[in-house]
Amino acid sequence: MSRVTYIYDPVERFVAGTVGQPGERTFFLQARTGNRITSVSLEKAQVAALAQRVEMLIRDLRRTNPSIALIPTSRDESPLEQPIFEEFRVGVISLSWDESKSLICIECEAAGDESEQVDEEGDLLQVYLTPGAASAFANRSLMVVDAGRTQCPFCEIPIDPQGHLCPRANGYRR
Repeated sequence: MSRVTYIYDPVERFVAGTVGQPGERTFFLQARTGNRITSVSLEKAQVAALAQRVEMLIRDLRRTNPSIALIPTSRDESPLEQPIFEEFRVGVISLSWDESKSLICIECEAAGDESEQVDEEGDLLQVYLTPGAASAFANRSLMVVDAGRTQCPFCEIPIDPQGHLCPRANGYRR
C-alpha cells in the first residue's frame, strides 16, 4: 500500500479539538485550506506534548533570531469543522523550522499497524505555520487539553462525575 501525504503549505486553519464528553473525548488535529479538510486522531498526551514543544521551538527561534515576528493571529475558538472523517491515527509527530520558508513544519505520521511491513511508511499530514499561527495553535491546544476532567489535588488522577477513589486516601471517596 502506498503512502498518502496530506500537505498544507500554507494552511489556513490548523487546530486541535475534541469530540465527546470529558473522560470520553477523542482528540483530533484538523487542517483546512479552502474546501479541503484533513482530520487525524491522536492521544491527549500527544496534543499536550506537541503544544509544549511548539512553544519551546518558538522561544528558541526568537532567542537565536529576534527578527522572527510573532504576528498574532485571531483567537480561534470555533469547533472542529463537520463532518469529521478520521484519515488516520497519529503515531509519530515531528516538529521543525523550515529556514527557506520561515515557517514551522508539523508532521504527523500514521501509527503503524502490527501486520504491516517494517519498511513501509504510514500516511503523513504535513502542515506549515507562521510562528504567530503556531503560537495560537499551541495556546488553543493547551486550553483544549485543560478543558477535560479536573484532577484530584492529592493523586492527580482525573475525577469522574460519579466520584473518585483516591489511592492516596486508601480507597476512600473524596
